[in-house]
Amino acid sequence: MRPALFVLVLLTAPARAADPIVPPDAKVELLFDGGLVLTEGVAVAPDGTVYFSDITFTHVAKEKKQPVEAGHIWKYDPKTGKTAVFRSPSGMSNGLKFDAEGNLLAAEGADFGGRRVTKTDMKTGKTYILAGLFDNKPFNAPNDITIDEKGRIYFSDPRYLGHEPVDQPVMAVYRIDTDGSIHRIITDAGKPNGVAVSPDQKTLYVVSNDNGSTGIGRLDEKKEPTKKGSMALMAYDLAADGTAKFRKTLVDYAPQDGPDGLVCDKVGNLYVAVRDTTRPGICVYSPEGKEIGYIKTEVPTNVGFGRGDSANVLYITAGKSLYRVKLNTEGYHLPAKK
Repeated sequence: MRPALFVLVLLTAPARAADPIVPPDAKVELLFDGGLVLTEGVAVAPDGTVYFSDITFTHVAKEKKQPVEAGHIWKYDPKTGKTAVFRSPSGMSNGLKFDAEGNLLAAEGADFGGRRVTKTDMKTGKTYILAGLFDNKPFNAPNDITIDEKGRIYFSDPRYLGHEPVDQPVMAVYRIDTDGSIHRIITDAGKPNGVAVSPDQKTLYVVSNDNGSTGIGRLDEKKEPTKKGSMALMAYDLAADGTAKFRKTLVDYAPQDGPDGLVCDKVGNLYVAVRDTTRPGICVYSPEGKEIGYIKTEVPTNVGFGRGDSANVLYITAGKSLYRVKLNTEGYHLPAKK
């Protein structure tokens, strides 16, 4: 296991200048570096166990003339420090979230994946398909998930890689209602990736990370260059009925790469995994989009807060690895239901 050697850049929160969000002695700790290609979708269960996706990019295995791995979900136990495979194949899962009842939701992508959203009952081990088709056509590649306090599920549906057809007419954000109905609610977010509902339930944050293609690994970048599109963090007004309307762009990252996944803390600040190779790391923003903190990492993919006594721990997926850092804030989670 290689050591983590990241420097933390500390910016103080305006409300409490003497109490930085990132403590001066904070260290980014490497927990796991055994992923095949890309770790993603970190989420913490009610019991504190950390789950994250290992997206295996089948073209990488083919290039190395190795057997194709089918994607995995790993689990890390903070008490023992041990990591083990929770489920394989994963359906090429990307974003993971736990609902208010403690079930594990997974956005399953393309590249021999499920192209669906599933729910695993953590008590029985049974998995249920929540969304598999829209207008009787498969999704492009569900990417990230967030849930509101009414139990409605929101997920993004871009396409970054995979040989499968792109069946939907737009890369969009969808909502799954508690009655099982599926609604396409955002079609103007560019190439939507990370999604998060604010703690006050009034805002749906959406990331656009438009890399300019739908097939990572299928183009020769030197001979077939592409033009990147919108790289932005956006805020949408979230109505009581679950509809969403664009409010404003909080951060425009162009011409650099934009964010990936994101989460909120209890007071509504955003913790965003920013893939800008000139300044990679976790950017902390106020709800208005002002940067109030920064943690340097290798190019990150997603973030998730711990629970209970570890509610101030931020877990980070980046490269092939899982990291954590302790902060002076606590993460937002859905109120638990029994």
